[in-house]
Amino acid sequence: MKVLPLSLGPIVGETTSTRVRLWGRAAYEATPEGPRRACGVARIRSANAHGFSDPVFFKMNPNFDLTGVVVFDSLAPDTEHEYEIGYFFSDAEAPDLDWSEVSRSRFRTGTGDSGASRSFVMGSCRYLPRLFGGAWLDSRGDRIFASILRQIEEERRPVDALLMLGDQIYADDLGFLFRDTLLDEYLERYRQAFGQENVRRLMSRVPTYLMLDDHEVQDGWPKSASPKDHRVRYPAAIHAYLTYQASHGPLFAVKGHGIDGIPEKLWYRFRDGCCDFFVMDVRTERRFGDEGENLHIVSAAQLDALKSWLVDGSGRVKLVATSVPLFPEVLGKLQDHWSGFASDRAELLRFLVENECERVVFLSGDVHASVSAELRAVGGSGTKLVSIVSSPFFWPYPGGPAALVRLGGTIRAGDLTFELAEAGPVQTADNFTRVSVHPDRVEVEVFSRKGLPLGPSKVHRF
Repeated sequence: MKVLPLSLGPIVGETTSTRVRLWGRAAYEATPEGPRRACGVARIRSANAHGFSDPVFFKMNPNFDLTGVVVFDSLAPDTEHEYEIGYFFSDAEAPDLDWSEVSRSRFRTGTGDSGASRSFVMGSCRYLPRLFGGAWLDSRGDRIFASILRQIEEERRPVDALLMLGDQIYADDLGFLFRDTLLDEYLERYRQAFGQENVRRLMSRVPTYLMLDDHEVQDGWPKSASPKDHRVRYPAAIHAYLTYQASHGPLFAVKGHGIDGIPEKLWYRFRDGCCDFFVMDVRTERRFGDEGENLHIVSAAQLDALKSWLVDGSGRVKLVATSVPLFPEVLGKLQDHWSGFASDRAELLRFLVENECERVVFLSGDVHASVSAELRAVGGSGTKLVSIVSSPFFWPYPGGPAALVRLGGTIRAGDLTFELAEAGPVQTADNFTRVSVHPDRVEVEVFSRKGLPLGPSKVHRF
């Protein structure tokens, strides 16, 4: 039986020194009873091995848009691996599989060396206009991923991970055109966004970690959400998010060669080399007062988990991914970012000072500008934090002026004062950011959609 190539994917998800999660989608074929049943199958080998592993079968679940995740364990660390993945319709036996037309790619496992430097690409905000009533999808938003691939494949500048920190889709189309409400609409949005050629190739070979922001639901979520939005739009949006962005990440538990359970939260952690990552959900746990005033940007449980992680003694650089910036502040966005949730930001900053946390870097997007900066506690503590902001991957309209980003001044957190330093320059053209993390420093390079440097690289030392 011929193993068919995936209709979407593959995506290399969470990748440790010994394990990988691979995601894929089968094609839809209608029957009188519903979608024709499909079964996924994959096999793997290290790049220098003679033969592939035995095939592993996994379910392509119609409840999750015919997608599935397969897990391979006991892999060699820091090693190039090849894999083949596809599906067949499971209403027939498959004793002999023909692998001639399957989806193929390769990836590298993580390192077991806790002092090893790591490099990753980060960004956010990829708007794909749907024109002529949705009949035509603008392909310009896919070109930036060709530039990242060119750096990896032609310039021999590999990356260990791809971090996409929000607004992977725009389900609200500028807030009023073609707004998605139903599950099928959200799923179709992901099929279009993840089905474009270059992003598909990139995610098939680089471990990819994602987190939603507001446009995966609707602009400004959940500040102006109606009761109906919470009943109808939100469940559909989160189901689609779990299917396409979260299912191949660390959020789901591993059971055998598959994933298991129903997550009760969206934030998660992972590590590789000298890096510890905490990917925050700063969108779905927000709480507001009776008059709509901002109260909390995250739950107490998430904030407590973040604090415990910050002081767990791992000895690694701590990278906190948060879709909206902690700093620097951006005029016009103050109420939507950490700056609008003063008590939570003050609590986190105070904790960092009181516990003398070192080598902490915040990663974020959202603002349609890229910039890095440092925040230094005024006084005797010596606490210094680094923030790297990167967006947009693609925005076809005039962006906000760089002058909206505050590159100086102070930030108050209760009785503590922090000074902004080493901020800028601000880049507002379509871009991605390459971050190289070493035990003693972090290097930041911003590139245009065509892969050209936007200014010199910048180094923040710990």
